[in-house]
Amino acid sequence: MSQSPEPDEDLMRALYREHAGPLLAYVLRLVAGDRQRAEDVVQETLIRAWKNAGQLNRATGSVRPWLVTVARRIVIDGHRSRQARPQEVDPSPLEVIPAEDEIDKALWLMTLSDALDDLTPAHREVLVETYFKGRTVNEAAQTLGIPSGTVRSRVFYALRSMKLALEERGVTA
Repeated sequence: MSQSPEPDEDLMRALYREHAGPLLAYVLRLVAGDRQRAEDVVQETLIRAWKNAGQLNRATGSVRPWLVTVARRIVIDGHRSRQARPQEVDPSPLEVIPAEDEIDKALWLMTLSDALDDLTPAHREVLVETYFKGRTVNEAAQTLGIPSGTVRSRVFYALRSMKLALEERGVTA
């Protein structure tokens, strides 16, 4: 390491070349794989090493333990600062998101109910069993007491009729 009080570029290049990779791998584990955050921590650690180059010059042995300790403390400080104060959010995007309108939902349900009333009772009951009650074809067949092939056929024709009934009411897919 250099003996001058002012850190030089060669020292910083050597620190980066020798320690940045292993330090990044270590910090990635600390920040749960958040690469951007890990890179920021490594950069801050190396900046602190540059600012404390005089202390590093006096150190005996490897500087890696010092770098690891500084990086760990930076991660801990970042975690504590996020815990102490909730993240601020700009409310302006919320203003452009339309709120769900209960009137639209009520109108849709009324239109759907009205269209269901146009179906034959047989078609209506297979749609209620399969779509609204969530039963399988076999379960609906057992509940209605008809063969499963009949349920499939009625569902097919009921959906076609329902589509026409909704189109008559101005609903398009």
